[in-house]
Amino acid sequence: MKKPSILAFTAAAIVLSSASELMAQDHLPILQYHHVGEKTPFSTSVTPDQFQAHMDYLDEAGFVVLDLSSALAKIREGKSLPEKSVAITFDDAYLNIYQSGFPILKEKGYPFTIFINTQPLRQKNKHFLNWDQMREMQRSGVSFANHTDSHPYMLRLDESETEVAWQKRMLKEIEQVEKKLVTELGTSPKMLAYPYGESNDWLRLQLAQNKMIGFGQQSGVVNIDSDFSNLPRFPASGAYAKLSALKTKLASLPMPLASFINGGDFAHDLPVTLDLEFKTEKYRLKELACYVSGQGQAKLDWISSTRVKVVAEQAFKYGRGRINCTMPSTKNGQYHWFSNVWIRPKAKQSYLY
Repeated sequence: MKKPSILAFTAAAIVLSSASELMAQDHLPILQYHHVGEKTPFSTSVTPDQFQAHMDYLDEAGFVVLDLSSALAKIREGKSLPEKSVAITFDDAYLNIYQSGFPILKEKGYPFTIFINTQPLRQKNKHFLNWDQMREMQRSGVSFANHTDSHPYMLRLDESETEVAWQKRMLKEIEQVEKKLVTELGTSPKMLAYPYGESNDWLRLQLAQNKMIGFGQQSGVVNIDSDFSNLPRFPASGAYAKLSALKTKLASLPMPLASFINGGDFAHDLPVTLDLEFKTEKYRLKELACYVSGQGQAKLDWISSTRVKVVAEQAFKYGRGRINCTMPSTKNGQYHWFSNVWIRPKAKQSYLY
């Protein structure tokens, strides 16, 4: 039997029948991949066999793989998605996505999005996709979005750089890619994946003002309450490539937060804290558990019946650190999930605080 095209599959998946509306969902888990290869860096890679196993599971378990941009538009409009909806993304536009990932996805009829850097294209780097390959993939329904031109640490200042000069450089990093997407591919979904997941209030505001959607590298599930200038995705590569872990993430639900305070984007020489305020509905709040990267379980200090302070025991090591919080749902086998990431710069790294 002939497999449906990705375009046909996407159109059919997003149209909700009256029957599917009874079993619809209001949230979206988004998977994040980089390399599909055997000899690529472990932390950002799945092997072709692992990736095939992931996609086979989605198929066999009845997941509905949606075009990312279209699915997010529906969430923002308050419209339901089909039950078991999920979206697939790749960062960095490596050639091995075309060689080893695209054939699997095309055979399944699954849409997906690749966030691209344009500097490797100018340099004709043989390890990255070229525009002809992207146009070929686009004809099968693949979408391409913005990952900046040169993949910088976006919050680091160049030597002697002023904040105004930094702002101009960051806007150029984004605008260059937007222009090339339109020139070479005819369209841009106006989505940006921050390199290394690093952003600040100014960058997020620029995206919101330009009606762009931003993605970080914190884990979690997207719903209408999410910050669309810094959406979460679930990493599915390296240490996170095990199928058992993937199944847990795909069954995750948004954490029912009314608000949260994280103390800013940066961590320094003191332990970080999270202040979480939950919605006033019936949840299993006393079963909330939070884990600090490299440290284990965090201390929970309940301030009221719906508000908790999450406290790390030690300061983070240099680099990026996170706290992941999960809470069992009232539905069997599902967990609410929330994650926050901080940056702890080294003394010689000039970050914009």
